[in-house]
Amino acid sequence: MALKKGPTKGSGGKHRNKLRGKGPTPKAEDRVYHKAYREKKAADRRKMSDPRLAARRRATKFVSDSTDLVIGRNAVLEALKVGVPSSQLYISTRLEHDDRTRDIVRMAGAQGLHLLEADRLEMDRIARSGNHQGVILKVDPYEYYSLQDLAERADKKSRAMEAANSTAARIAAKPLFIALDGVTDPQNLGAVIRSAAAFGANGIILPERRSASVTAAAWKVSAGAAAHLPVARVVNLTKAIEGLKERGYYAVGLDGGGDKLVGETGFETDPLVVVLGSEGKGLSRLVRESCDAIAGIPISNSVESLNASVAAGISLYAVANARRKAGEQAE
Repeated sequence: MALKKGPTKGSGGKHRNKLRGKGPTPKAEDRVYHKAYREKKAADRRKMSDPRLAARRRATKFVSDSTDLVIGRNAVLEALKVGVPSSQLYISTRLEHDDRTRDIVRMAGAQGLHLLEADRLEMDRIARSGNHQGVILKVDPYEYYSLQDLAERADKKSRAMEAANSTAARIAAKPLFIALDGVTDPQNLGAVIRSAAAFGANGIILPERRSASVTAAAWKVSAGAAAHLPVARVVNLTKAIEGLKERGYYAVGLDGGGDKLVGETGFETDPLVVVLGSEGKGLSRLVRESCDAIAGIPISNSVESLNASVAAGISLYAVANARRKAGEQAE
């Protein structure tokens, strides 16, 4: 006898799909026909209209965590005066203007910055502080050079001076770099940049780790010199020094235990890298070993060490003076 195909009587048959479960019951607030759903929507609307929460949302949209900010009337005014690269100026609504704020608005307009008004809650959120005096400047990230770009720029400048009639000019144009090892204070970095520009250095070399960056604070202290003096960041400072030495450079490290005096190492008239360490730890071991000479600055016994920016200014003056004397003797 042939068996009958298909569902048999009493098995659920063609209605089996209707017997399947539809999952857990949705929450009352997720059911559009339920009173709890309407109450939740009304609560969301009240929350969205809260001026404090709205201010926080707008402030989050304006500024990211990595934004470099200059805060306060005096600080913003000085930053605009020295030409710190910036993109936006935040001004508090109903701000009581004085001479500083009027100059800030005028200079920001002349530099093509975006002027944005924000209420007090937004300004507090952007500055992460209430001490902004109604003015916040958003600074652009600094564009670092590569070490190769620095070396090529310095070589080009030096070759251009080879045709000069003056031997003193050719000696003075020898490439000169400042490398910082473990200097973490951006204000120190800004002061070093200013000194390097004053004595004709070709650039600054920074390691990527455990080092200050060219921030708004460094820009301000450099008094605008950061706009004219290139700064490079390298992964490994020791390898960077070794790479420059392969191009004909000599490296002189500054340390209190040096066996020579700064400006009297014999390498001043050559392409040179002056390496400075932090005020406390000084030069790291590997960086120290990569230097051709270690020079010291004679100071009083009552002072343990010099600030990195002060040491940079003294050493750069010593190099410039040694080159000037060498040029005079060669004439």
